Amino acid sequence: MTLVVQKFGGTSVADADRMQAVAEHVARTRRSGDDVVVVVSAMGRTTDDLLHLAEQVSGVHPAREMDMLLTAGERMSMALLCMALAERGVPAASFTGSQAGIITDTLHRKARILEVKGDRLRAALAEGVVPVVAGFQGVSSTRDITTLGRGGSDVTAVALAAALGAARCEIYTDVSGVFSADPRVVPTARKLPRVSFEEMLEIAATGGRVLMLRSVEFARNHHVPLLVRSSFTWEPGTIVIEEDPSMEQPVVSAVTHDTSQAKITLSGVADRPGIAATLFRRLAERSVNVDMIVQNISHDGMTDISFTAPREDLAASREVAESMLGPLEAAEVITDEDVATVSLVGAGMKTHPGVTATMFETLAAEGINIEMISTSPIRISCMVRSDLAEKAVQALHRAFELDAA
Repeated sequence: MTLVVQKFGGTSVADADRMQAVAEHVARTRRSGDDVVVVVSAMGRTTDDLLHLAEQVSGVHPAREMDMLLTAGERMSMALLCMALAERGVPAASFTGSQAGIITDTLHRKARILEVKGDRLRAALAEGVVPVVAGFQGVSSTRDITTLGRGGSDVTAVALAAALGAARCEIYTDVSGVFSADPRVVPTARKLPRVSFEEMLEIAATGGRVLMLRSVEFARNHHVPLLVRSSFTWEPGTIVIEEDPSMEQPVVSAVTHDTSQAKITLSGVADRPGIAATLFRRLAERSVNVDMIVQNISHDGMTDISFTAPREDLAASREVAESMLGPLEAAEVITDEDVATVSLVGAGMKTHPGVTATMFETLAAEGINIEMISTSPIRISCMVRSDLAEKAVQALHRAFELDAA
């Protein structure tokens, strides 16, 4: 008997009708002979509603209490889904993250999983019961409730699949798979039947919102195949697995864009060893995840350092940068939120020259200026003005002939 972990996002369990559809799918999976562990997110916009409620109640939000508040949404979902399964004659039991044995570090709002015990889930499976686990949450090594950050239910599902030895982890959402671009921006974007872990990591890191980056990292590290499908159409989705070296890889698989970044520049920085190390160590200590970095050529012993970070970390980034004006002998801090990154992702880039030139020529032909550039062996990212990001995506999608046949 095969064990499958099925994760259902907020839109998949948004209301009673959606919850019934999910319960029917889980029951059908059970009838086909598979064991199932289910992971659920909060219903619809429940998490946003709880955040809004916190704002109305108080301007002070202790991280520990916010975690306690936000985990309520997933607990509602798991209990309701168990009731829907019971109506279909499927024995099911709900488990919070702590009851499922998901142990995390002590960082609230962005906790990382240290260990998955899963003893109670194994016992439930042995008794023929479907465990329904609240995603997005765990318990810290100091026994406080923690949350895993936005999209954390994906991480919960992959971690459980790895710990329980599941054959695969199925992620059900409101899209039918991973596409060559955001279909809302490029209507002719095509669904990718198969994506390597490395490509999916780059897609997730550069604006592809189908899977949380940390969940893909976890799946790759623990060799857990991922299947991304729609819970609305139930059509075949996209499989995310190890790269097959025997198969020819597409030069470019996807064009992604990300408008959630901000640019921070320290101008007039003293150009001497250790300056950048000091700045980025301070940012790391504030848990700021830096992406692109550019340091200009030195003039008269001075230079500029620019970097990008998530817009939600802009306040912390600016605070760190301003605190370093004196130590770095810098002139000023400049921030810019009107930016976006546009990226090409494809495993075939490693063996096909000319991709960079074609990308730059395409953007130039559209009158789109490139402000910063970042690369990896299978990715090229360019920073552009945010109001030109969609135009850039559409042009690159055409240039690399990614439209659906």
